[in-house]
Amino acid sequence: MDPSQTGTPPQNGTEINLGEVTITKATGKLNESPPEGTNDNDVSGENGEAYLENGVVKTQTASAEESEHVTLAVTEELAGVLQPHARLPKPEAPRGLHDSPPPSPPPSQNDAASAEKNQNLMPAIGKLIRERSNNFSSAFLKRISSLKESNFADEFLKPSVTEFNLSGLTVTVKLKSETEQQTAASLKGRISFFSRSNCRDCTAVRSFFKEKGLRFVEINVDVYPQREKELIERTGTSAVPQIFFNEKLFGGLVALNSLRNSGEFDQRLKEMIGSKCPDDAPASPVYGFDDLEEELTDQTIGIVRVLRLRLPIQDRLMKMKIVKNCFAGGEMVEVLIHQLDCGRKQAVEIGKQLAKRHFIHHVFGENEFEDGNHYYRFLEHEPFIPKCYNFRGSINDCEPKPAAKVGQRLTKIMSAILESYASDDRRLLDYIGISNSEEFRRYINLVQELHRVNLFELSPDERLAFFLNLYNAMVIHAVIRIGRPQGIIERRSFYNDFQYIVGGHSYSLSTIENGILRNNRRPPYSLVKPFGAGDSRIQLACAKVNPIVHFGLCNGTRSSPMVRFFSPQVIEAELRCAAREFFKSGGMEVNLERRTVYLTQIIKWFDNDFGQDKDILKWILNYLDPTRAGLLTHLLGDGGPIHISYQNYDWSMNS
Repeated sequence: MDPSQTGTPPQNGTEINLGEVTITKATGKLNESPPEGTNDNDVSGENGEAYLENGVVKTQTASAEESEHVTLAVTEELAGVLQPHARLPKPEAPRGLHDSPPPSPPPSQNDAASAEKNQNLMPAIGKLIRERSNNFSSAFLKRISSLKESNFADEFLKPSVTEFNLSGLTVTVKLKSETEQQTAASLKGRISFFSRSNCRDCTAVRSFFKEKGLRFVEINVDVYPQREKELIERTGTSAVPQIFFNEKLFGGLVALNSLRNSGEFDQRLKEMIGSKCPDDAPASPVYGFDDLEEELTDQTIGIVRVLRLRLPIQDRLMKMKIVKNCFAGGEMVEVLIHQLDCGRKQAVEIGKQLAKRHFIHHVFGENEFEDGNHYYRFLEHEPFIPKCYNFRGSINDCEPKPAAKVGQRLTKIMSAILESYASDDRRLLDYIGISNSEEFRRYINLVQELHRVNLFELSPDERLAFFLNLYNAMVIHAVIRIGRPQGIIERRSFYNDFQYIVGGHSYSLSTIENGILRNNRRPPYSLVKPFGAGDSRIQLACAKVNPIVHFGLCNGTRSSPMVRFFSPQVIEAELRCAAREFFKSGGMEVNLERRTVYLTQIIKWFDNDFGQDKDILKWILNYLDPTRAGLLTHLLGDGGPIHISYQNYDWSMNS
């Protein structure tokens, strides 16, 4: 600020007013450059010393009598020194400093050149973003304006479900009632309940809370087995569901229905969780932490580790073929004799035990293990390993768990996933939600236990349920991992190249469906069977083909049967139920006027499993609802011709 405006005289120098810059000038001559050893802000003169303070050049040696006010004309050089950089914001005087704005100096050539330079330096991407933003904003505002003109706002504000369409976008709005909004705003605590997979009462509790719009924490003891101990300690029983409002036990489905029927649910809810949830309430499940389970180490793992280090693993020539990463049976016997100090016969028996436990395999599957010039390789060196998505760097060396137990655990985890991330009719899945869930993370860890399980100990029903469930789980994993295939070539790769290691062998989706469930029959449009002669996996195939299994397989498309997981104890009944629901939901239609039956493409692809046309229609009668069964019976009974047409298949993803 100009000292003359405040009434304060200048001290030890002369102040020069340059608009927004004030310079205090001392009597004497200022050097053009400061001497060495001085600060950049100091300027030395013959009769005194000048320094720069807050944008003001002041002198200390000039007396007050020698100082005088002068007005200097700012030269181009001085202006260039004092002005900020061209890219920095221009300094502005505080508001109220001047009664009237100071006159702007005429633009110089340097100013014009600097402005032109700044304009050229502006990034082109910035212009593009602004143009696109303006275009989008104007289009959006134009669309909203048209909606307002059509009384859209009045319709939108109605307390009901409203749907409106923008270009490529469908928005559905469901407004909560005032009571629900007040209830949700007053709840500071937490609702949690213990559950199990495939529990009807748990499903009813879950649906009730969702309808009410209440947030809740579900603790599935099938997914988190160690939480079952906490359930028993808190409630005195392992029965589910058990509902908690904060730390207080409320009860099960009966108590919930009783309170709902009395009309006092909202009031009771406010009383019980109106306060913040205390620390002693049931804790929410945490992502990324596994339950501590005792893993039994395989008895032969010590021998296997020695063999992995000592055996000369290399490429060999056998039957005019290059066999990679293998060793000879005789070499393994020699290492065992030297390491265990045993006889040759005992070493051969140890080799057979390792082969049965799927640590090693014959390169062509010709025998379990023999001494001599027979070539074998470790399971982790099999050529199919890169295609196996349940292999994560190493083979599971722990003692294999019973296949039935692993299959049961897989079914419970996947059922829990469906209950949380599938639509009510189970036809649509939230694959993104599944991929980010703790249940799916635990599933990925679980399928590593399939590496060396013994599938031959399963009963026929257990084997059927195991492979049906494994197929449906692998499809979900494949869609998450590699995405939904587009086109015939990608679909072929999807069903053949996405594999798991199960029981020491590789299984793709096609191998499970056509090799195991269809008793090693050729896939559609293929000339080769899944299992060749001598393949040990053929021993696991179903004894006979039951066409109903096709309605228990979900391949991740909208036209396939809905995804489900089966129990070995009631596998036949659940498959019949799956077939009925599939035909009821559009898998079969009858047109009496045209005397035409419209069937799913699944029956056409696998017509060898279903039989001839008349046999197919008679077989379908067993799984139709009364209306469709009556129409089809009428067509079959009047003796007239019946035409069969196959529906178009929707390959889009069921999401």
